Order: sequence, then C-alpha cells, then structure tokens
Amino acid sequence: MPNWTEKFGYGDFIHLEHHRKGFANMMKGTAFFREIEENCWNPTLRITEYQSHKTQVQVVCTIPVMFSYTAKPSDTLTIATFLNDHIAELVEQFPKNYVGLGTLPMQDTNLAIKELERCKKIGLHGIQIGSNINDENLSDARFFPIFEACAKLGMAVLVHPWNMMGEKNMTKYWLPWLVGMPAETTRAICSMIFGGVFERLPDLRVNFAHAGGSFLFTLGRIKHGFDCRPDLVALDNKTSPEAYLGKFWVDCITHDHVMLEYVVKMMGPKRVTLGSDYPFPLGDLEIGKFIEDGSLPDKTKEDIFANATLEWLQLPKSRFQ
Repeated sequence: MPNWTEKFGYGDFIHLEHHRKGFANMMKGTAFFREIEENCWNPTLRITEYQSHKTQVQVVCTIPVMFSYTAKPSDTLTIATFLNDHIAELVEQFPKNYVGLGTLPMQDTNLAIKELERCKKIGLHGIQIGSNINDENLSDARFFPIFEACAKLGMAVLVHPWNMMGEKNMTKYWLPWLVGMPAETTRAICSMIFGGVFERLPDLRVNFAHAGGSFLFTLGRIKHGFDCRPDLVALDNKTSPEAYLGKFWVDCITHDHVMLEYVVKMMGPKRVTLGSDYPFPLGDLEIGKFIEDGSLPDKTKEDIFANATLEWLQLPKSRFQ
C-alpha cells in the first residue's frame, strides 16, 4: 500500500510498516495507530481462520480509519480506487469465500456516485460508509443522491461508526470505542429515519454495525421524543421511528445472548446478520459461538448465520456452494 501522506504531500493517512514477520504497524502519518496481524492482508490465512469457526464466506471492506473523508476529494478517490480494486481482485480470486464492499469519497457527491457505479461494474455488492461524513449527518441533502443511486443500482450499504462525537474529550478508558461508537450508530439511524431517507427510498438496503449501536435499546426514548415534541423531531418525516423496525438490517454483535434475543425480537431474524468485526479484539473472535450456545431456535440461528446477509446483499446461497 502506498504511503499516501508522502504521495499527496499532506495529511496523516494510514500506511503500513512491516516491522516483524506476520505483523505490521498501522501508521497514521508519522504516528503509531495500532499493530495488526497478517490476517488483515493474507486472504488464505483469513479463510483458514474463518473455517475454524465453521464459517465459509466473509463480507470484506476497508478499515474505517481509511475512509479519508477529510482529504481533498480527488485524493480520497485515489485511495478508494486502490482499495476497491484490491477487494474486487480478492473476490475474483476467491469467489466462494469473499463478498466485497467498496468505499467512496462521500464528501463529493458526484465523485462518490461515479465510484459507486464503478464498484458495481468490478463486482462489488455494496459500499461501507461512516456514521457521519465530516460531522454532517447522513440526512443531509447532499448524501441523498448517493443513497438514491445505491437503491437504483441494487448496492447494499453498511454503516460503520467513525469520527465519533466527543472523541477528543473522552480518550481515556477507550470511551470513543465503548461509548462513542454505539452513540454514532444511533445518530446515523435516527438521521436516516427522521430525514426521510428510508421513507423516500424503500428499496434501499442498509445494515448498521454492532447491532445498531444503542438505537434499539433507547428506542422507547426516541419514540417518546418523536411523540411529545414533533415540533423538534418530526420536521422532515411524520412517520413514527418504530415503523422502520424490519426495514433495515443490523448485525448480531451484542456480546450478550440476552441482548441478542431482544435485538431479534425487535428486528426479526431476517434482519439480523452475522457480524464479526474480525480480526479486531472488540469484535466476535469466536464467530457465532455465543449464538450457537444460546437458546434461539435453529431456524433463527440459520437466518442469522446466512439468510439475513444473503437477503441484504441480494445474493443466492447457490453462489457459494
């Protein structure tokens, strides 16, 4: 991967320093970000590790720190093209094991749509975006044409929290990841509901990471706010937020079986996908084990393990057999 900071002459873009066998340091400009292992870039190793958890297929996308929305749009497009081409090559090489999602220069609507169309042509089945784009909510009018194009092209959308609100003020105790990320995902869901994105684009297929953040667990408060202060909440969409349960997807990463049962009850099993956040430690590194060990019906488990994701991506199971 190029050193984008040197290539562009500014910024603190991610590059890798392979400092010891099987490991690399992710560097954000000149600053250390995190150490990663070979399973971040070795496709055959990933397949083997997934197989140890009885999982054949991986939906892969870039690491959110590489979204690069704050860069010049043309430079973000350069990075996105590089990453998207790599993922497309991966899918072409291992079609039974990988499905790819692209990344877009979301800060420029026209460039984003052009790259979205190219992602479709090179065999990717959707895109991954952040929970906000440079602090602008996903309800902002400038993003609607991108979502409209996704719906028209049949491209799925994965929303992953990033650029967490209040991050600079709560760096201690890993709070941006533990508190900020669930709040960010809730921000994204509420923005798309209240902004009328789902209402105007019923065919748009969106999946929100980490079981939808704190949205489902605070839905009572959100709905009450909608009901008691429509003058503040129901500005652009008069439909109650609970009406959208089952209209989008969330993944299963709750780390708690009781919470998972609640998520399934609220969303329905066909709207809960098998998430992993592999290979990072805050993810589910024993993929699906807490589901297997739980008391959900076998049909519900099958929906989470495969059917919900296949429907979200509009892919037949026969493709992977």
